[in-house]
This record gives sequence, structure tokens and C-alpha cells, in this order.
Amino acid sequence: MYQFLMTSGGLGFIFAMTCLGAATVFFFRKSAPGSFQQIFLGFAAGVMIAASVWSLLIPAIEEAEAQGLIGWIPAAGGFTLGVLFLLGLDHLIPHLHLLSNVREGPASASKRTTLLFFAVTLHNIPEGMAVGLSFALAAKYDDPAMYAAAFALALGIGIQNFPEGAAISLPLRQEGVSTGKAFGIACFSGVVEPIFGFIAVLLAIWLSPVMPWLLAFAAGAMIYVVVEELIPEAHLGEHSHAGTLGVMAGFLIMMVLDVALG
Repeated sequence: MYQFLMTSGGLGFIFAMTCLGAATVFFFRKSAPGSFQQIFLGFAAGVMIAASVWSLLIPAIEEAEAQGLIGWIPAAGGFTLGVLFLLGLDHLIPHLHLLSNVREGPASASKRTTLLFFAVTLHNIPEGMAVGLSFALAAKYDDPAMYAAAFALALGIGIQNFPEGAAISLPLRQEGVSTGKAFGIACFSGVVEPIFGFIAVLLAIWLSPVMPWLLAFAAGAMIYVVVEELIPEAHLGEHSHAGTLGVMAGFLIMMVLDVALG
């Protein structure tokens, strides 16, 4: 029960932060600050890069070595599978990237708002898995330091989820979607995080020996999102100092959180 409450708290926090960010639509309504989108995208990219290294790949290597395996093999294998998983979803699910206005995936007659929702939902999947697996690893060893690291990861993901929620709800409002509906769509886009977080926890419990593969899988999926979507859109149209500094800030904050708390 204790492990369940810890995991629920971490996953609930990252979902709540998305909804809090979405609620900014009630205050800004029709406009967002100039470089807000680029800063948010860069910040999210920085957090996800740092989390992939310190919270996922390094623990994956250490866990594999603790099992008597060659550490880099599960790390590389799981990472590759995570990339292929997101690549497959990219081709199977119609979606529209936030700033580029380019449709990807199968042809679809869905509304722009629906395609935006699918795009954000896609990159929320590895975030939820990452947090869930961090808590599963902490529960396996019942280690306070590992719980601290898991909460550090949840805090970092939650921090970047706040502007993410706003970055969905505000553009939707600008396109004429009602305030309440814009908030609802943005908030609901984060629901996949606790869902896939708990799925990852169950897999880690049932298939404990493959924990290193699962950790690396989440890392590969997150890095795919960073390279495919976040960094390109943070510099869309021209080189963006705002986007670049956002990446640096996100990386720095997540690194400090993980090392200081974990």
C-alpha cells in the first residue's frame, strides 16, 4: 500500500500540473506572451534529455550490472525499442505538431484540435512511463534515496507539464475554442501519463528481470520526442535563443533535482 500511495502521488502530481497549466486559459484567454511557446518547448526538451540520462539510462545500466549482465546491452536494446515504439505510433496515429502546422500519420478528417490533442498525448506516454518506472525501481529496493530520485523526476516532469498545459489550451482558445473546452482538452491530454505510468509499474512487477530494458525503453521514447518534435519546433522558422536557453534551463534544473535529491 505504501508503494502504491507513493507511485499514485508522483503520477497524480504530473497530471495535476498539466491541468494547472491548462487553467491559464482562464486568465490569458486570447493571447500568450511572445516567446512563450519556444521557451516551453526548449525547457521540456532539456528536462527530458536530463531525465533520460540520470533517471533512466544510468539506472538501467546499474540494474543490468546488478543482475550480472553487460550493462550497455539492455540499455542500448531498450533504448532502440523505445525509439521504434514512438516511431510506430508516429506513423499509426494522425496528429498535428503544435507550431509547424504539419499533419503527420495516416490521412484524417479529424479537426485540428483533435490532431493537436493526439500530438501532445503521444509525447506524454514516455513521460508517464518514466515516472512510473522510477517509483517501481524504488519500491523494488525499498530505498529512500531511490524514492527521492523518483520524486525528483516527478517534480521535473511536473514543472515542464505546467507550461505544456498552457501551450495547448491557449492556442486552442486563439482558434475560437471555448475557454472551458480548451481547458478540458489540454487537461485530458495528460491523462495518459498516469495510465502508462501504472502500466509500466505492473510490467516492472510482473517482469522484474526486464527492468533495465523498460527503463531504457522509456529513455529512447523520450529522446525520440525531443529530437523529432520539441527541439525542431523550439527553433521553428529561425534560430531561437529563447528555445536554446529553454533547453539549457530545463536540462540544468532536472540534473540538479536528480543529483541533489536522488
